[in-house]
Amino acid sequence: MTATFLTSKTPRLALVFLIGMLTTLASCQKSKTNSTTALSKRPKIAPCGLISAEEVQAIQGSPINDVKPSEQSDGSFRIAQCFYNAETFNKSVSLAVTQSDPASAKARNPKDFWKETFGRYEGEAKEEKGDEEKKESLREQDEEKGRPPKKIEGIGDAAYWTANRMGGALYVLKNDVFIRISVGGPESEDAKINRCKALADKALSHL
Repeated sequence: MTATFLTSKTPRLALVFLIGMLTTLASCQKSKTNSTTALSKRPKIAPCGLISAEEVQAIQGSPINDVKPSEQSDGSFRIAQCFYNAETFNKSVSLAVTQSDPASAKARNPKDFWKETFGRYEGEAKEEKGDEEKKESLREQDEEKGRPPKKIEGIGDAAYWTANRMGGALYVLKNDVFIRISVGGPESEDAKINRCKALADKALSHL
């Protein structure tokens, strides 16, 4: 009797289980589709509208003669740039905004690219808390091979400074967009970082 009851119920239970699985799968697919759609339909960001020429002039201390926008896309990301051409050329500023490409079906989330690029440096500050001899050795290696990005606190969701011979650039992540602000000039690195942070604050307030 019991065996007959179980046998008769088995097909029905299997059907209920299958329906449940299909419903769950459909829900997951719908969630993924909605997420991708919301990401790809985000309006294009105009970088020249994030910081005014007057604001750049006030921070950089040089009149801005021209503002030039440009953009490019690789099918996954849209990178829009604004170049603020200063009267004193080494006071010029480059602002780039990276977002998922709203015109592409293969758009990716910039946060994933950010993790791929800067994720490995997240524990760097703790690793460098050694003796002075070890720190000096690391500094010498950085000078030879190029310094790793420097984590900057107090701005955006995360931020890193990358130095180069021409000056440097500050990368700042906010939500699903990140910006890059590049400056040059003869000032110290700390001064450049502070100027980039001030410029980034202006830009982030309009994102």
